[in-house]
Amino acid sequence: MLTKRIIPCLDVHQGRVVKGVNFLNLKDAGDPTVLADFYDKEGADELVFLDITASSDGRDIMIDVVKNVSENVFIPFTVGGGIRSIKDIRLLLQAGADKVSLNTSVILEPKLISQSSRIFGSQCIVVAIDYKKITDFKESKQDKGIGIDLDSKWEVYTHGGRNRTGIDALKWAERVSDLGCGELLLTSMDMDGKQQGYDIEYISSVNEKVNVPLIASGGAGNLEHLYTVLEHGHADAALVASIFHFGKYKIADAKEFLIQKGISIRV
Repeated sequence: MLTKRIIPCLDVHQGRVVKGVNFLNLKDAGDPTVLADFYDKEGADELVFLDITASSDGRDIMIDVVKNVSENVFIPFTVGGGIRSIKDIRLLLQAGADKVSLNTSVILEPKLISQSSRIFGSQCIVVAIDYKKITDFKESKQDKGIGIDLDSKWEVYTHGGRNRTGIDALKWAERVSDLGCGELLLTSMDMDGKQQGYDIEYISSVNEKVNVPLIASGGAGNLEHLYTVLEHGHADAALVASIFHFGKYKIADAKEFLIQKGISIRV
């Protein structure tokens, strides 16, 4: 049995780690390098850094942050936000990142997944899917293979959750998996920051469709939520932000709780 992972998520905005609700009302949570070093010492399995406004603002990738973190942190970390090309991926990996997270760019250019997986190895390529439950159906202009239809439950959003795509989030998970990504990062924008639990229905639905590891994101409010998404959502990793950033729990608390619940976790 593969061990499950606990991964603090550091959303970066203008060089600072922030946290909001539904991607809005951002609250400062600290310096990314300092927090990364803290979580490394706390026993995090990995880290994820997401520049949450890079795509919407048209900014470049955060090379300086990556270099600083790689010099001080000795656990794997993933970087996302504003990555538009093979060149960007190469620069981030050379700066010290272990993986890159692709989102908006691969919706615009899906072949970037297969190209980057072939060049760098699929283990480096994470595809992030930001999605919402569909409450007002709009006919999609996307091709039928990925477009939403009357049976769709979830829609993909881009640019930090600002833009609807007309893409069915379940179909998209299958498509990007087929294109060769090594991992999926699934963020419920409906649950993000609310601390009411992960979207178990979507995560477990994706698990039935793909054969790549799943990182669940959006909604952790207590340790039971971590157990539920790992056990019943069949996620391979839980991405966590607010409850760690603001001191509600320590990583050691989470791991001890999960071990007691019978979850195989790295200690």
